[in-house]
Amino acid sequence: MAIVVLVGTLDTKGLEYGWLRERLERRGVEVIVVDTGVIGTPRTSADVSRAEVARAAGVRLERLRNEGDRGAAVTAMARGAAEVVRRLHAEGRLHGVLALGGSGGTSIATRAMRALPLGVPKVMVSSMASGDVAPYVGSSDITLMYSVVDIAGVNRVSAPILANAVDAVAGMARGFATAAPAPAPGGDRPLVAASMAGVTTPGVDAARARLTELGYEVLVFHASGAGGRTLESLAEQRLFAGVLDLTLCELADDLCGGILTAGPDRLLAAGRAGVPQVVSPGALDLVKFGPLDTVPERVLDRDVRVHNPSISVVRTTAEECAELGARVAAKLRSATGPTTVLLPLRGLSTLGEPGGPYHDPVVDEVLFTAVRDGLRGSAVDVVEADTHLNDPPFGRAAAELLHRLIEGG
Repeated sequence: MAIVVLVGTLDTKGLEYGWLRERLERRGVEVIVVDTGVIGTPRTSADVSRAEVARAAGVRLERLRNEGDRGAAVTAMARGAAEVVRRLHAEGRLHGVLALGGSGGTSIATRAMRALPLGVPKVMVSSMASGDVAPYVGSSDITLMYSVVDIAGVNRVSAPILANAVDAVAGMARGFATAAPAPAPGGDRPLVAASMAGVTTPGVDAARARLTELGYEVLVFHASGAGGRTLESLAEQRLFAGVLDLTLCELADDLCGGILTAGPDRLLAAGRAGVPQVVSPGALDLVKFGPLDTVPERVLDRDVRVHNPSISVVRTTAEECAELGARVAAKLRSATGPTTVLLPLRGLSTLGEPGGPYHDPVVDEVLFTAVRDGLRGSAVDVVEADTHLNDPPFGRAAAELLHRLIEGG
């Protein structure tokens, strides 16, 4: 029988969790309820008590109650819940996780979900799911459902939403519990990570095709902020044989206040882990902002382009490119594994191709010079290609360079 674990604060959401348990059991699913509340009296029964969760976090429940620090309590119970679900999974007693909550409940439950391997079903119904969910999802495969109304009783609006969540996790858990593991499409081929955006797709596709011919399975990460963070997280775990980082626009967003930044640690993990990498400054000729009417006034004097209704792009300046080149070089100088930078001298994106609106060889050269100067005297090789980044020969050359680094050549 499939087992679904419910993770929640039973003092504030006990009635709702009792409703979830009943619905799941009616669908033939075994349920384990984990209580992560601290202060109030539980309003439904738990299979794993809040005291057990606190002990799993290395603290006593009474201490959390006496201190009265909500933030510390949430942090501790999240840590404990993660240990509990990890143990249940290891024991074969978890085939899916379902939770509901507001900001605190979502923080606790998603911390627990992120502790589970990819592929384990994870469903979170949250009043926070319509905003910035990156802190909750991280690099995991959590399925988020917006609750529309707050989690405060089961009513004519929330009931069908919660019922859908129950049906979703019940179906996923049954499939996870009964299906034989599917053979990986890539077999035993070594994994390579590649970064890509719409404006670098042709070049990355050419590289991906060549790497596939060379015997690799390529995982492509969208340079959307979350994609870059995920790439960094998995590279840090040494999941990849190599990294093909041809799309660095998240660095431009980080510098210039764009909306798709991956944070200041982007472009560090592979180097720290000693993973071979080929890097190109793809898409550093643009910054991504939100819809056109949200673009900051300070950049409206530049060439603003509508990428889609949700994203507008702006050309980076020479000053910004100088700083970006310096940052790229500084990050790569610290790499402990073989690293090559490949510079596409004829342009960095579809917008920056010859004849395109962002084609500016003078500004691009400022970027290239900063990269060259910043890496002079380091162990990082700098290779120049008299092509555009999206020219197929560039992508193939990048793939072959990475293959040589992986092979130790």
